[in-house]
Amino acid sequence: MKHTFSEGAYDAVVIGAGHAGCEAAVALARTGLKTVMLTLNLDSIGFMPCNPSVGGTAKGHLVREIDALGGEMGLIADLAALQYRMLNEGKGAAVQSLRAQTDKNRYHTEMKRLLEHTENLRIVQGEAADILTENGHVTGVVTSYGGVFSCRAVIVATGVYLNARTITGEVFTESGPNGFARATMLTECLMRLGYSVRRFKTGTPARLDGRTVDISALTVQPGEEVYPFSFLNDGVPPVGVQTPCYLTYTNEETHKVILDNLDRAPLYNGTISSTGPRYCPSIETKVVRFADKERHQLFLEPEGADTTEVYVQGLSTSLPHDLQKAMYRTVKGLEHCEIVRYAYAIEYDCIDTLDVLPTLEFKKVEGLYTAGQINGTSGYEEAAAQGLVAGLNASLKLRGLPPLILRRDQAYIGVLIDDLVTKGTDEPYRMMTSRAEYRLTLRQDNADERLTEIGYRCGLVTRKRYERYLCRRKQRRQAAELLNTRADQRTADALVQKHGQPPLSAGVTYADLIRRGISLAELMKTFGILKDLPADVRLSCETDIRYEGYLRRSEEQMQKAKKMEDSPLPPDLDYGAIAGLRLEAREKLSRVRPLNLGQAERISGVSPADISVLMVYLSMKK
Repeated sequence: MKHTFSEGAYDAVVIGAGHAGCEAAVALARTGLKTVMLTLNLDSIGFMPCNPSVGGTAKGHLVREIDALGGEMGLIADLAALQYRMLNEGKGAAVQSLRAQTDKNRYHTEMKRLLEHTENLRIVQGEAADILTENGHVTGVVTSYGGVFSCRAVIVATGVYLNARTITGEVFTESGPNGFARATMLTECLMRLGYSVRRFKTGTPARLDGRTVDISALTVQPGEEVYPFSFLNDGVPPVGVQTPCYLTYTNEETHKVILDNLDRAPLYNGTISSTGPRYCPSIETKVVRFADKERHQLFLEPEGADTTEVYVQGLSTSLPHDLQKAMYRTVKGLEHCEIVRYAYAIEYDCIDTLDVLPTLEFKKVEGLYTAGQINGTSGYEEAAAQGLVAGLNASLKLRGLPPLILRRDQAYIGVLIDDLVTKGTDEPYRMMTSRAEYRLTLRQDNADERLTEIGYRCGLVTRKRYERYLCRRKQRRQAAELLNTRADQRTADALVQKHGQPPLSAGVTYADLIRRGISLAELMKTFGILKDLPADVRLSCETDIRYEGYLRRSEEQMQKAKKMEDSPLPPDLDYGAIAGLRLEAREKLSRVRPLNLGQAERISGVSPADISVLMVYLSMKK
């Protein structure tokens, strides 16, 4: 038996220092709890093993929400940003998403510095080997060297490191991403505690030596002067200072290299059997699945300001090295490229989130939480959002306060977690705007309006951040009042005539002009109003006016949904004994054990008729 020794008593232990672990540790320590963060390697803190970027479609929403709640990802992303862009800018405000190309080394360095200077937080390099429990409660964590951290809560945020295996062609390596050591001891413990464990897969492209890329043959993708991720920051660097990215495409020759060698592709010769991401597939999958497409878009993105490494977004693969080299050199601009890090696929253990409560606490062990890719998600942003919620809920529980459960009408974070714990996922889960039924309300620009009060009540939002929020809220209200005042009639008439619209009636307001399709930017230029207002505050005001009818209808739908959320279901309810429930519904309800009728009706396999039976049953019990 291995010798053990005490590493001290703490309130909580966070296992893992990826994006989920970092947010969880900060949430716990900043709310006054004595916390330990265990990581396999201090050099992997806040590491970006794949794309050197933060944000993107729906992911930008998550980052702004993390920031509004008092988390750190937005602030660190702004510090490390090389370039900003607003995705879907030609579409409505609901689906516009902020994205930043980041310096991956600086992101890691800034996050590590932040954690090292966070009060109540101790960082330890070591592998978690066992989680100790007593009478269904967490009591501690044991390291592979026998160190025992006594604690009352544990957040498991192990990312893709559990029994990780990287695959490139015929070569298998027992390691985590980027050559980091993997974790081998915790999976058995999780299974013993009652978790259902399965294998997922993800992958990453090669990194090229930027000096060997012919950028003169490529389309430049410059940055944009948009608003930053963090509500604490005022703006982003000018476009001229931002680092450009470059656009290119695969071609018929690229596809031929792949199709002629599928017998050597691990995804197609049976080497890889684990489930990969649907929305970020390898180039082999794209070429086979979309055989009618003549080309696929690729972006060349800098890995950092102090390196020549270039990331090739869109060309993820697990082909052997010789085929990778041949394939990459078929692409325009990459004809003479040299690979500095070859691409690989990585398999890892994760859990079934139907075993988890909406607080991210395990249903079978009190005080045990999971967050990030161990929950079957993909992406830094999804991981960070879960880490914040898991850390904050552990903190709230230990402080004797009510839990934080964000509804689907409150935040994308609420949609993300509800999807995981109510529907589960059979593949790496990625957040998308289409998953949010109230996306017109859940915009990036109003994340602070929706969530900062909540973060402040939980104790994570600082006074400085809260005062900033109050100032912005005041700006919004003053702007809304101004936009509902009358515009100069003569100038307004000239403006609508310029747009080919019929004359206005007397007493037209600025808001009336916005409803006619004239942008707030043009009103500012024409009338000289609201020039000092932050860009995202202007966007909030304009969107609220332009879509007020839709927003009113959405509010009515949210109120109906809230009534269902306010109808609790007993945690020990025997669904098998309720007459009228279909067999599938009984099985699904018993498996998920929903907290309320709202969650119950979102379970796959539970019909409206089953919900009616539950409502009748509850009314009879009352």
